[in-house]
Amino acid sequence: MRIFFTSPQSNPGLSSEQDWLPWSLLLFSLMCETSAFYVPGVAPINFHQNDPVEIKAVKLTSSRTQLPYEYYSLPFCQPSKITYKAENLGEVLRGDRIVNTPFQVLMNSEKKCEVLCSQSNKPVTLTVEQSRLVAERITEDYYVHLIADNLPVATRLELYSNRDSDDKKKEKDVQFEHGYRLGFTDVNKIYLHNHLSFILYYHREDMEEDQEHTYRVVRFEVIPQSIRLEDLKADEKSSCTLPEGTNSSPQEIDPTKENQLYFTYSVHWEESDIKWASRWDTYLTMSDVQIHWFSIINSVVVVFFLSGILSMIIIRTLRKDIA
Repeated sequence: MRIFFTSPQSNPGLSSEQDWLPWSLLLFSLMCETSAFYVPGVAPINFHQNDPVEIKAVKLTSSRTQLPYEYYSLPFCQPSKITYKAENLGEVLRGDRIVNTPFQVLMNSEKKCEVLCSQSNKPVTLTVEQSRLVAERITEDYYVHLIADNLPVATRLELYSNRDSDDKKKEKDVQFEHGYRLGFTDVNKIYLHNHLSFILYYHREDMEEDQEHTYRVVRFEVIPQSIRLEDLKADEKSSCTLPEGTNSSPQEIDPTKENQLYFTYSVHWEESDIKWASRWDTYLTMSDVQIHWFSIINSVVVVFFLSGILSMIIIRTLRKDIA
């Protein structure tokens, strides 16, 4: 189909229709493109007992390099089929690469310890190149970002507000940070967080006596841990046993050789009084501990650049008026 436009001088009566026709086509195309997205907070999802709650990965970020990477740029465990899908329009505009993960999480169902991507009870072997890449990302302070029911994962930080060591009653200040650390360094050694303890909070919806209760996810937390291969006992059913107490050693990543390890996770559910409409309050009041210097400098440079252009335009205009 071809659309021909005539000039307003040749037919003045059609000028208003010609002005509206391109905008109508543009509006129609935008409506078609954005029909697959929803605004966060508008479409709640009700889960029944043992319904699957999909855990998706977003990206890897760091305040030091300011370069984001997609989740599978590192040798994490992959599902049988990788599918990229954005949850809402804002995530598309930010360029988030949201992808599915092999984590199996069921609503209100506990899991003590499960092994990911384990074949015949064999650990995952990282090649020298993969080990070097993982070690590089850890030293660059990269964070891993996951989502569950469109809620981003957060790490709980308990800080003491009173610094006096003699005071026995110290008040803890609870804060949250986005995502979780990929690993940490200690005495020139690099360690990977290979075990994730998921803590999901749900709100039980009030239903009638004859109807089954439904649940809604209201918070998503994680406790990352580093546990070496020798301290994790895995069986053929992809189950594992965590070491008791603090007797285990962390999983070291040596960038000069191959490394063997297990990727494991556990799931814990807790009931919460927070309603679904207020589940974003914790995230909106979350203080970001990372200082994004690159973003700050970028904003300052843009402001000065636009101010310079505007000043040049004003000066040229004033010169013409004075002349």
